[in-house]
Amino acid sequence: MNTALWIAQILLAITFLYSGINKSIFSEKQLIARGQTGVVNLPMPFIKLIGISEMLGAAGLILPWALNIAPVLTPVAAIGTGIIMIPAAFIHYNLNEPKNILTNVVLLVLSAFVVCGRM
Repeated sequence: MNTALWIAQILLAITFLYSGINKSIFSEKQLIARGQTGVVNLPMPFIKLIGISEMLGAAGLILPWALNIAPVLTPVAAIGTGIIMIPAAFIHYNLNEPKNILTNVVLLVLSAFVVCGRM
């Protein structure tokens, strides 16, 4: 079970770190060209805030548990990453992007798995 949780945490962390870095350094047009269409019509400061939140979530998924420093922060980070997926799924629903909705649901389920497994 511990191995499965670590795999889920690493997959989530990689996904959110990649997405967060992209949102932190690229413009809306560049993000859309890279496939991150959920940023359509969002103000750039909000996109940057989401990116920073995703990067912090990625760190929170790994570091507290790995370093055994405030390990309760790992399930808290997983709750945060799961929460981000709910409005993301609605945005992709409004954009008629079923593939991206499925991705959001998978990430939400992985986040819930980490929350349940690490609490």
